[in-house]
Amino acid sequence: MKNSPSPPQTEPRLVRRLGLFDATMIVMGGIIGSGIFINPYVVARQVNTPFLILGVWALGGLIALTAAFIWAELAALRPEVGGQYAYLREAFHPSVAFLYGWALLLVIQTGGMAAVAVTFARYFVELTHAPVADWSVAVLALGSLTVINCLGVRSGSTVQSVLMVLKIVAIIALIVCGLLLAGAVPATVTQSSDVLAQPISFDLLTAVGAAMVPVLFAYGGWQTASFVAGEMREPKKNLPRGLLIGVTGVVILYLAVNFVCLRVLGTSGLAATTTPASDVMRLALGEKGARAIAAGIAISTLGFLSQGMLTAPRVYFAMAEDGLFFKVVGRLHPKTHVPIVAIALQGLLAVVIALSGRYEQILNYVVSVDFIFFGLTATCIFVFRGRKQNHDGHEANAITRVPGHPLTTGVFVVVCWVVVINTVYKYPENTLIGLGILIAGIPAYFFWRRRKIA
Repeated sequence: MKNSPSPPQTEPRLVRRLGLFDATMIVMGGIIGSGIFINPYVVARQVNTPFLILGVWALGGLIALTAAFIWAELAALRPEVGGQYAYLREAFHPSVAFLYGWALLLVIQTGGMAAVAVTFARYFVELTHAPVADWSVAVLALGSLTVINCLGVRSGSTVQSVLMVLKIVAIIALIVCGLLLAGAVPATVTQSSDVLAQPISFDLLTAVGAAMVPVLFAYGGWQTASFVAGEMREPKKNLPRGLLIGVTGVVILYLAVNFVCLRVLGTSGLAATTTPASDVMRLALGEKGARAIAAGIAISTLGFLSQGMLTAPRVYFAMAEDGLFFKVVGRLHPKTHVPIVAIALQGLLAVVIALSGRYEQILNYVVSVDFIFFGLTATCIFVFRGRKQNHDGHEANAITRVPGHPLTTGVFVVVCWVVVINTVYKYPENTLIGLGILIAGIPAYFFWRRRKIA
């Protein structure tokens, strides 16, 4: 009797294990880091009335919501692994997508993760008084999250969701304590009755523009949820909804935090401190409150780090699948069904940057490179809508189509590139370094392209 032939071995594939809740937590986790606990004072130093402070944060929220609608429509049209990478590839050319992935790996993601890891380490050491160096805690955090995400998208997402819920609890605690337990500063003492405090002029406009910079940074990060579209159930529905729900939730939380800071500290008090969240909690609950919010900030930074570890490696995986990166980076583990090499590569580079101590310099030119691609990705809407047939029959429904397009999309693109121009003007040397790394990706692309053809 002849042996029956064994069934053919199939390559492991990405598994769709993430739902709407996961998508929403990933969106919020990509946006909320430590910035909202600190950045309100930066804004208050640029514009010095409650109306302008809240107005700037509201305007930033509108821009973020516009971005959420843009990425939601893109997600409905191209619900593919890699998200933003896939949008650029399909709208323009694989070389444009490769340059984005190149910059993400070498500048945007790993540099940002290194900085966040060290920020977490500093808060951790300060809170616990542990006799360890900051760098060792940062390396341990990066290593632990790398291992967790290599165990599977479900384990990585669960950790991310838990940390995101803890972030929300910390922010709500800050809001509630500020409203109920901390006294309000008399408006007549510290706040101007004039909503603008100065006539409308070029100086006022430049002040508002300067205040918008930290606000836009605080709202950034919505796009990373699109990277894991290949592991979401019904990505055409759940990813757009997660984007809109998540960004809306962040806008509400951010406005509430700023209202509380203004109520408790006043405009002058907010501008005078560099730790507004700690000051509010100290006035509400004493030193215990200040330590509690410090713990909340540490959790928030760790959650932000976890989100980056979960999402960005899917871009490098997509690059490898396209034959534009090391083949091994595109391999999935047969049991966990996640790109463990891509995850480990990102974690390793983040550790190297954290140990080098040069992550702060890297962050100075992350901004210009990141916002170049934000604006470029938004223009994909014009390309996709201009084509007669959508890819694989995908269409954006009425809910996820960008309202007010093309005006709103055009305004968002202009805002992104104004940020780039402003960064080039203020930090020309660091910006040139970032652009140099980006340009270095051009010969790298042709190298991988020739290797693919061969």
